[in-house]
Amino acid sequence: MEKVINWGIMATGKIAHTFAKAVNYVDGATLYACASRSKEKAEKFGNQYGAQKCYGSYEELAADENIDVIYIATPMNCHYENVKLCFEHGKNVLCEKSVTINSTQLRELIEIAKEKNLFFMEAMWTKCLPAFRKAKEWVAEGKIGTIKAIRADFSNSVDFDENDRLFRPELGGGALLDLSVYPLSLITSFLGFEPKKISSSVNIDKLGVDMDEAVIMQYENAYASFVSGFDIDNENRAVIVGTDGKIAFNPWFFCTDTVRLYDRNNKLIEESITPHLCNGYEFEVMEVQNCLNDGLKESRINPLHDTLAIMDIMDSLRKEWGFAYPEE
Repeated sequence: MEKVINWGIMATGKIAHTFAKAVNYVDGATLYACASRSKEKAEKFGNQYGAQKCYGSYEELAADENIDVIYIATPMNCHYENVKLCFEHGKNVLCEKSVTINSTQLRELIEIAKEKNLFFMEAMWTKCLPAFRKAKEWVAEGKIGTIKAIRADFSNSVDFDENDRLFRPELGGGALLDLSVYPLSLITSFLGFEPKKISSSVNIDKLGVDMDEAVIMQYENAYASFVSGFDIDNENRAVIVGTDGKIAFNPWFFCTDTVRLYDRNNKLIEESITPHLCNGYEFEVMEVQNCLNDGLKESRINPLHDTLAIMDIMDSLRKEWGFAYPEE
């Protein structure tokens, strides 16, 4: 019989609310505890979602012996220290993307997780969604032949606000870690993690973060491209084109419930629609719980190798742009 998994949630911002709803939806999952920098905020959040414990510090959350796994929902610049804190107290971790600001931090965390025999996963929920997994299935079955090109964009207009974390380098701001990680996850899932060449163009804003970027990735016999940013609205579609057909995701590809298979003459062959049961994050919760129940230390869907390889690519892009975060 599978055990009930006690979840802790670190931080109580917008994404934490979404995740809490998903935890409460999933069978075998219990939102046991939450923590904020303020006891008052933690109690407000905990009362809303039925948490049994509400802590006014992250240290107290990490030290709670009844917690099986902690979801980290803090700003990206805090992830490294927050994950380390959880590991020091023997806690399994699901950390919101991007999991760290660079690959050096991530490599250290992976080593600690392995030393302490703990589960560790980046919360790339897209890879857990049925639409994404159906696309993987179609490709594996040879439904579109050999992949020749992938296009995946993620741009949406965000009003500039110097206080918003998205535009503050000291908080890990910028489009790369917040948006581009999604198309990179899709592209590398289908074409691999070692493109022969990467070309890019970037717009750095007045506060010093990447406002938007365009990237082309050349592989041995295929290419991929994407545009990400905060200053243009886009349909945010993704398409995977092969020698025998193509796979098209609905707009907002990274969270869609619909994916379609076409033949080489653009005739619709199959459509897969799997509505979210809650808000889409439930599939990520299920993946973590399945791994913990099976005694795994990393996800089968989103293994640490994949996360690290993508972080290496993002590091290489920032190096090309001459863009470093203050703590680097």
